[in-house]
Amino acid sequence: MANPTAVLQTSLGDITVELFTDVMPITAGNFIKLAKSGFYDGLHFHRVIKNFMIQFGCPHSRDPNSSRAGTGNGPDGTIEDEHPANAQISNEPGTLSMANTGRPNSGSCQFFINTVHNSYLDWFTPGQSKHPVFGRVVAGMEVLNAIETTPTQNDRPITPVQMISVTVND
Repeated sequence: MANPTAVLQTSLGDITVELFTDVMPITAGNFIKLAKSGFYDGLHFHRVIKNFMIQFGCPHSRDPNSSRAGTGNGPDGTIEDEHPANAQISNEPGTLSMANTGRPNSGSCQFFINTVHNSYLDWFTPGQSKHPVFGRVVAGMEVLNAIETTPTQNDRPITPVQMISVTVND
């Protein structure tokens, strides 16, 4: 069975992603559940860092100017860290990775899309930052680039970039 895909309809265009439910069922499943509930619809990208990543999914980012954007969890709280031996997928450009606070089992609803190869964030490499990859962009890299290069102030887009909707195709 093929992995499901999702269309991330943003104010700058659409990004289609494959979700690795085959090897990352907890993390990808959490994203799918939130997307299907409409949780992500209407939120804004709250952290955009050129030559690094774009981050999304905080409930406080419904208001793109909220000082709390980047600090919120999903309605079900946090999920268990997922580090399966058969899913040593590196944080390469275009991969979706679970954001967390740096503490174990602190991922929830926020994720980021890598715009460069951030191998030091891989859960299977030495160091503190552990961010498991649970999907990858299969179409819309030009939209990812447009979001990454939007002007920012303190890593927040000056002109808000909204996630209009996320539609899962399973």
